[in-house]
Amino acid sequence: MKRFFLWVLVFPIFLLPGFDRTEKEDEIARILDAQKASWNRGDIKGFMEYYWKSEEFTFQSGGNRLQGWEALYNRYRTHYAGENMGQLNFSDILIKVLSDDVVLVLGRWEVQLRTSKKEGLFTLVFQRMPGGWKIIHDHTSSP
Repeated sequence: MKRFFLWVLVFPIFLLPGFDRTEKEDEIARILDAQKASWNRGDIKGFMEYYWKSEEFTFQSGGNRLQGWEALYNRYRTHYAGENMGQLNFSDILIKVLSDDVVLVLGRWEVQLRTSKKEGLFTLVFQRMPGGWKIIHDHTSSP
């Protein structure tokens, strides 16, 4: 009988709005893992799969703003192709669910190259779209 009352008290918590945030956080974490795996295989297109393929997508870094998926894809191909890709790692990830369809991700990135490393911070804005979660804005910085 005590178990029944405990269940009656605890079960309604699962019905509260926002309780499924862990599921959204897990989805976003899986995307970040897939991006990292693609990058580390040298697959820039695979890495870019989770960016919104639109001219409305924005990327900011180093005082510059790029508009559109194609512009970011070209930037990565120019600056990071081949040996310049190195091994990517993410750390200090903080995922904040802002609504049912918008998630903010803060974190640190590091690219280990053969003789050096690049690192910095990033902020990603994900939006759930008919095709799944897509990054609609990326702000990446480095010291």
